[in-house]
Amino acid sequence: MDRALTSRFETPTTLFPFQNRHSSSSLDIAVKRRFASAIVFAKRAPIDGVSDELNLIASENLDQAPARRRVRSAFVDLQQNLDHCLFKKAPIGIRTEEWYERNSKGEEIFCKCWLPKSGDEIKAAVCFCHGYGSTCTFFFDGIAKHIAGAGYGVYAIDHPGFGLSDGLHCHIPSFDYLADNAIEQFTKMKGRPELRNLPRFLFGQSMGGAIALKIHLKEPQAWDGLILVAPMCKISEDVKPPKLVLKALILMSTLFPEAKLFPKQDLSELFFRDPSKRKLCEYDVICYDDQTRLKTGVELLNATRDIEMQVDKVSLPLLILHGAADKITDPTVSKFLHEKSISQDKTLKLYPGGYHCILEGETDEDIFTVINDIVAWLDARSVPK
Repeated sequence: MDRALTSRFETPTTLFPFQNRHSSSSLDIAVKRRFASAIVFAKRAPIDGVSDELNLIASENLDQAPARRRVRSAFVDLQQNLDHCLFKKAPIGIRTEEWYERNSKGEEIFCKCWLPKSGDEIKAAVCFCHGYGSTCTFFFDGIAKHIAGAGYGVYAIDHPGFGLSDGLHCHIPSFDYLADNAIEQFTKMKGRPELRNLPRFLFGQSMGGAIALKIHLKEPQAWDGLILVAPMCKISEDVKPPKLVLKALILMSTLFPEAKLFPKQDLSELFFRDPSKRKLCEYDVICYDDQTRLKTGVELLNATRDIEMQVDKVSLPLLILHGAADKITDPTVSKFLHEKSISQDKTLKLYPGGYHCILEGETDEDIFTVINDIVAWLDARSVPK
């Protein structure tokens, strides 16, 4: 699950108020003063029913990874016992492992795997890319256990700047870097002894779908299939900035890449259709729930533009799953991807009434329908090499 583009693109009031009013030196000072406040973190609202001590921990500034790791450590047991079908009905005996890998830039990247219970053979590897603002350690932990329970080795990372990995929280200096880092980490994972001669599948959700597509386009022969859930292949017109504003944002992003200028609106009701599950989002304590940083917003727009121009190069066996009522990532774009890709084996499933988070925020029955569709698709294509 992600908080993809929870900030609607509007003309920020800080964009143009100082034009023609300052000399170049005073302009520089004025700009720096204005943008200093745009980098300050937003304090998280208290969580109902949680102790004052835990709420104090959750209110930390999560800009850097050490703080996010402390908060996750304090909440992990509570998260695993939440009243959600992904956790309450998780298979017994799933083996998990967590570790950190230092990438080529020297950053510590959080990695995790979920394996079938001891004695069960692994059918294939599934490597997951999470969405914007998210982590592989909360809702996806439950999703991964269900897929592992069906016989798959599931592997995931937190992208740089997200979750438990190093980097300024939710700052994307380069979208290609997210894909390159994932390639680096997944290559190591695919070399593990338990995966020798097994099929390898990419799995991406929302922004993670865009990362998975980028990975495939960068190494088209390295994978055996691609699963996309509500992929971010194009930004909805409802949240895309006007052209004039976009030009200004691109310029500003080179000067103040970390600034948080996209106005924030609460779009949580567009993510989760089930209100009781929506309430559990507040326990996703290391998700990014603040205004989108300037450079991040521009990189997301650029990534979707690049993918849109290359959809006719998508050649892997392809499964696309999308809620038909998704207002965050447009399901018509998934139809476009399905039609334009050159994959000889491609499937598109639209779930009537489904919102953006079809793996986390629908009824229990609908959530397991989506998971079962993923497993059935994998089963039909998981033949040892």
